[in-house]
Amino acid sequence: MNAARDDGLLAALAGVVGRDNVLDEPAARLVHAHDGSTLHPATPRAVVYPTSTEQVSAVVAACAQRGVPFVARGAGTGLSGGAMALRGGIVISLQRMTAVLAVEPANRRAVVQPGVANLAISRAVAPHGLHYAPDPSSQAVCTIGGNVAHNSGGPHTLKHGVTVNHVLGVQLVLPDGRTLALAPDGAGPDLLALLVGSEGTLGIVTEVTVRLLRRPAGVVTLLAAFPRVELASRAVAAIVAGGSVPSALEMLDRTVVAALAAAFGFRFPDGADALLLIEADGPLAGLPEEAEALAEACRAHGALSVTVARDEAQRAELWKARKRAFGALGRIARNYCTQDGVIPRTALPAVLERIEAIAAGHRLRVANVFHAGDGNLHPCLLFDDRDSRERLAVRAAGEEILQACLDAGGSLSGEHGIGMEKREAMARLFAPADLALMARLRDAFDPAGLCNPDKLLPTGGTCMEVPLAHRQVPS
Repeated sequence: MNAARDDGLLAALAGVVGRDNVLDEPAARLVHAHDGSTLHPATPRAVVYPTSTEQVSAVVAACAQRGVPFVARGAGTGLSGGAMALRGGIVISLQRMTAVLAVEPANRRAVVQPGVANLAISRAVAPHGLHYAPDPSSQAVCTIGGNVAHNSGGPHTLKHGVTVNHVLGVQLVLPDGRTLALAPDGAGPDLLALLVGSEGTLGIVTEVTVRLLRRPAGVVTLLAAFPRVELASRAVAAIVAGGSVPSALEMLDRTVVAALAAAFGFRFPDGADALLLIEADGPLAGLPEEAEALAEACRAHGALSVTVARDEAQRAELWKARKRAFGALGRIARNYCTQDGVIPRTALPAVLERIEAIAAGHRLRVANVFHAGDGNLHPCLLFDDRDSRERLAVRAAGEEILQACLDAGGSLSGEHGIGMEKREAMARLFAPADLALMARLRDAFDPAGLCNPDKLLPTGGTCMEVPLAHRQVPS
């Protein structure tokens, strides 16, 4: 530890977690200066590694007593700058809180620490025929604590629900160090639902009780290829309007298709400008008929072809294309910046066309791979971080894309959060009275303003210029 920087806080933190678990060397601090976002690096004063609720509580209390800001951090896969330690704050890393504390198959629930990876929960309960439904694309590495902070979704939440629908309780360390257990007990305001999606601004979650689901008896997976994005978009709206609720309904555009072919040799039908990956699950009875109805809806809207996975191996191969899509973009661009707007399904054709025009107007390429079934867009603006013009263009184009989502009656974020990058845009979505109420709620939990400050709500400041950046891995 750097004694010149230690006003007593670092020594106090070392007294809680041990000297080796408080790092303030330049290399350790630099590693935590970014999350998955390219836009807002911020170097923390130090990084602390607790392993229990009691240690988190003591660390938070030590910060609060000295007026030092702090932020909880999991795997650092967030895409809105939410895990950045601002104002010279402390990063409280939860990466060593990785225990599955209890599995209760009869109650269909599990209790886990916040550093447990999303996919690790399903693996832990698989022997009981259960799984955890929310499945962000980064699920192999993103943590349940971060999922709670952002109310994360994923491809299969179209039918099965997002994080808030699967959290049954949490242990929370309040911003002054006190602990609180929250559960939906039916009495009083639902503070648990308020906490999920609050982006770590109300406290630090140290245990999560999650709802588990039975694995479906049957699954059917389809890949439909379309000659135009517009036709694929209209098929999405028609599928849902027709009464079908697939468990997943994902879209990939021609830029992503080309990247997958270049990176991994995936072969798609000639002339494919867009792909729809569709999955239905449930009892075995009726699944073949549902699959045929989904295929027919695609054909009715101009699909070039519809492939139905014949077995689990082919199903895994179809999903591999979706899961590898963001990594494949590395073959065609040095960097990309991803937005996360949400729009009504019926607005998909018009908004996707507008996004294409926005990118072209800024002389940028854009790739679209997203959760089409619930209108959660993930346009990836491709750029070279060594080019100052392109860095500025990415920022401007991103703001215009968010405005396009708002103009269509949508929202600023489906699952990536507001964080730093979209906080000023909140004033476009909410009236001053709405924002003031949110600020009062936040103050009720954190009157000193130390818990992940300057996130989620507008500060009246401006966003930084896009710096030299690293690659993103969206959900």
